[in-house]
Amino acid sequence: MLNSVWASRGMVVAPHSLAASSGLAVLREGGNAIEAMVAAASTISVVYPHMNGIGGDSFWLVMPPDGQPYAIDACGPAALAASIEWYGGQSIPSRGPLAANTMAGAVGGWKLALQRAKGGLPLSRLLADAIHYARHGFAVTPSQIATTEAKLGELRDQPGFAEAFLNQGAVMTRPKIAATLERLAEAGLDDFYRGDLARSMAKDLQNLGSPLALADFTGFDARIAAPVTLQHGAGQLFNMTLPTQGVISLAILGIAERAGLAGLKADSADFVHCLVEATKQAFGLRDKFVTDPDFAPIPAQSILDDAGLKECAGRIDMKRALSWGRGRKPSDTVWLGAIDQDGLAVSFIQSIYHEYGSGIVLPGSGINWQNRGSSFRLDPSHLLALVPGKRPFHTLNPAAARLKDGSSLVYGTMGGDGQPQTQAAVFCRHAIFGQGVQQAISAPRWLLGRTWGQSSDSLKLEARFGGEVIEDLEARGHEVELYPDFSETMGHAGAIRRTPDGRLEGGADPRSNGATCGF
Repeated sequence: MLNSVWASRGMVVAPHSLAASSGLAVLREGGNAIEAMVAAASTISVVYPHMNGIGGDSFWLVMPPDGQPYAIDACGPAALAASIEWYGGQSIPSRGPLAANTMAGAVGGWKLALQRAKGGLPLSRLLADAIHYARHGFAVTPSQIATTEAKLGELRDQPGFAEAFLNQGAVMTRPKIAATLERLAEAGLDDFYRGDLARSMAKDLQNLGSPLALADFTGFDARIAAPVTLQHGAGQLFNMTLPTQGVISLAILGIAERAGLAGLKADSADFVHCLVEATKQAFGLRDKFVTDPDFAPIPAQSILDDAGLKECAGRIDMKRALSWGRGRKPSDTVWLGAIDQDGLAVSFIQSIYHEYGSGIVLPGSGINWQNRGSSFRLDPSHLLALVPGKRPFHTLNPAAARLKDGSSLVYGTMGGDGQPQTQAAVFCRHAIFGQGVQQAISAPRWLLGRTWGQSSDSLKLEARFGGEVIEDLEARGHEVELYPDFSETMGHAGAIRRTPDGRLEGGADPRSNGATCGF
């Protein structure tokens, strides 16, 4: 599938077709891109539960047709009771109640986004599709089936998991989630943090042994943040600031540009090598600087200073692969994009970290809670040391750009270490080398390090690159590992471009269950 979808009045891209359809329906009814995104986000939280949910976090990058973009940080901090001492010197597990140690910020992000949206559709309308699918059922995707089978040993015995996700057929219902969303539609999204729903969730978490308590709910609010930005030959690029690795996604592009990427042939061995080596340099910056901004050694924007990017580019040897450290843990995520007829553009990402998050499902609300806090370290000297109230490191980073031809672009993907690499591939193919949006997404991809469902740190290539490219990369010293065509390991990317005359071009990833919907 190499042909982009074109439209003129509105477009939504999501890694699940039902989510894209939910967003498009809101645009057709006169809703704006933010309202469409809440509809899409709520639907995908129901129908893609292994990848995301309202027990996780979200980040928004909103780009108005005129004026400065803004970001919404809906990252839940560590519980006030969660400390190195609380864990007794043991490591933080990746599953179970002890892994459920950070607040879920996603709903708070929806709330703040809608406050700024100035839209006219009621919340009950925006959540209607999600409630319907949770109540009446949705088809289980091959991705969810494969994930459940692969991780069943870790998840089967987690509290509430079997009841919620096992022993259902090809059509799954989530009645408790339906009731939870109906409660939010009636009482308002703030009920998640300061109402009856908050009290129910806090009680359930405490009873299961999580450090989260009601004070963590009542003390949380999403917040507006300034995105990081990079001046690039293709235009002005934006991404999410700390605690996400959005600045690293921009650093890869900045380093590669200074290493001469634009003078190479798209999708050649040189092209892949340059971006892989830029990734190694950028990941070194990530491991030094990316954490909660209140604990970061330097401001995020300074990571993109020209001198530092040039220094990193100078370390790249186009004939030889440099060694590098180990990647971060994999993560599960969904990226969605929307642009409305007025040109308001939204790049959005939502996650519960690992497959099904911590694996626990709250008995009252039916919410499966994230395990994002398992990324903390129990070494007090570590950059990612656990501190009560500290926000965890996030792989999530929604991207956007204003291109030099006057186009606007929103793009992103899921996939842990793969997120900034796939963003770089899609952006460079489209904005530098002129490939159509869908072609840029569908073309063969690579991954250095770890991503969803993987633990090795090799350079993973889809075999579609062909023997000549693969042999060339191996000759430069890359430890190449071949993957099937359109491997889900490479993430679920998506993008929408709005041309200066208002036409919309979008693409969804054939590696996902996604769709591009426009009108």
